[in-house]
Amino acid sequence: MGPVCDGRSGLPRRETCRNHKGMSCWAAIFDWDGVIVDSSRAHERAWERLAAEVSRPLFPGFFLRSFGMKNERVIRELLGWTDDPAELARLGLRKEELFREEIRQNPLQPLPGVRAFLERLQRAGVSCAVGSSTPRANIECVIDGLGLRPMFRAIVTGEDVQKGKPDPEVFLRAAERLGVRPERCVVFEDAPVGIEAARRAGMRVVGVAGTHPAEKLVGCDRVVHRLDELTVEELSSWFGSVAPGTGVEAASGPVCAPGRLDSV
Repeated sequence: MGPVCDGRSGLPRRETCRNHKGMSCWAAIFDWDGVIVDSSRAHERAWERLAAEVSRPLFPGFFLRSFGMKNERVIRELLGWTDDPAELARLGLRKEELFREEIRQNPLQPLPGVRAFLERLQRAGVSCAVGSSTPRANIECVIDGLGLRPMFRAIVTGEDVQKGKPDPEVFLRAAERLGVRPERCVVFEDAPVGIEAARRAGMRVVGVAGTHPAEKLVGCDRVVHRLDELTVEELSSWFGSVAPGTGVEAASGPVCAPGRLDSV
């Protein structure tokens, strides 16, 4: 059986379009670092420790420019330390080992408003995924302790893609695993390279100010400081499933695509 959409107008409902599994007909894809958790200081400390280990410099402002990029690209293109594939891999892995040491000493917490917003999406049946350049081990070592694993139906990380952001591959793969078309996805991002990747994927974008100030998050449909500033009704209206600002179903009715549940 395919998805069922109710196209009647004028009927007040919190969520107006669900498929046969009770899921909404749009999906949410979240970057991890700087959107779900505040890990910036731990990452910065890891880069500082790595630079000290290999006796290499870090230029002023390097860290903000690197946010959202895969380590190999950072080391090769931003820092210019090496272009040897084996050394790039070794240094990238070592940086993440240092990061995990940092968060074991100072455990991460969800950013303010994250849990409340994820719970809203869960109640509304909106499928959620993580789409991040970070290694899977960085997420796995904290997600259960934070109690967030049940919120996500798929997790796509740096190991799952060939190209890092701003290439759209990570977001396209997340949409594929959720069974939702790219144009019916909203990406939540805190970094310019991630915003560019979402746009190139054909997705809507919410910028989350924090790692970068709001004025630097160019090209977003909406910019917030906390995720709980958003409502399900507002985001649903982007896809024609509720009339903007009313919480009432739009007359045209949404177009649905069937979803599937992937193991996280």
